[in-house]
Amino acid sequence: MPRTETTPGIEAAAPRTRLRWWTELPLILLVYGCYSAGRLLARGDTAGAVDHGLAILRIEKFLHLNAEHPLNRLFTRETWLGVPADFWYASLHYLVTPAILIWLFRSRAVHYRAARTWLMTSTFIGLIGFTLLPTCPPRLLSAGHGFVDTMAQYSSYGWWGGAASAPKGLGGMTNQYAAMPSLHVGWALWCGVMLWRHGRTPVAKAAGVAYPLLTTIVVMGTANHYFLDAVAGVAVMGLGLFLAPHVMRGADRLWAQFTSPAGHSRPTGSSIVSGGCQTSAGERFPRQRESRDGSGAEPSASPTDAGEGAPAAAR
Repeated sequence: MPRTETTPGIEAAAPRTRLRWWTELPLILLVYGCYSAGRLLARGDTAGAVDHGLAILRIEKFLHLNAEHPLNRLFTRETWLGVPADFWYASLHYLVTPAILIWLFRSRAVHYRAARTWLMTSTFIGLIGFTLLPTCPPRLLSAGHGFVDTMAQYSSYGWWGGAASAPKGLGGMTNQYAAMPSLHVGWALWCGVMLWRHGRTPVAKAAGVAYPLLTTIVVMGTANHYFLDAVAGVAVMGLGLFLAPHVMRGADRLWAQFTSPAGHSRPTGSSIVSGGCQTSAGERFPRQRESRDGSGAEPSASPTDAGEGAPAAAR
């Protein structure tokens, strides 16, 4: 079967059928719906989420990592930075990620399935992380830890509410303790890889580098994620990249089971059994091989054929 070049680390067989937008769109919406519902249900214990957030801060302090505080102070002090950063955080992952998917589907179809599988696999891994490790973001820690919630500070500028990056009045319908891992960073990294690998212009490749880097700065400056959340988001994408080929092969096997009629296939070159005689590949009738071995004479009769008491033919 011919092979096609795909995303680095993913080598998959050519698509079994041409992908159609009316099958892809429901699939993507279903996965995103499962992700959103699971993210909402896996809220976890608030006290445990706060403990996990503080534990991350202690680890970062031990490692001498403290990018969140200076960035958050800058975004809090400078409105011209804080407001665009909040719009970036609240909006772009809903816009850029689908736009890249559509672009790949329309213009880079040979790479689309592998890229889509990578993104979806990583998203489900992230959901597992939210479930097992609910984590309070920096902005929801007590004020004594030195963070300011820029989403609340600048809520009058945008469509989000002070409680979360969700629209005003819907903050209670989202899981605010899903900081670890940061899929904002993970999805931005995926978009960056797609732009860098499949973009044909220097502008596209530059955007592929800038978008995940700026997103990482934004999630820390707005106090929505710790630095280690961003690192975990990158790790999740790496694991998703590793698992995506296995997911595609499993999907292909399931597809083959559902589409192949049972009992209607026969391996090439298999023997045919008829009337107790076995015919080898290339023979038109039973015992053709025996007749070819001699000079065209009929095969020797068996003792049963010759009658009782007749000696058996030597073989």
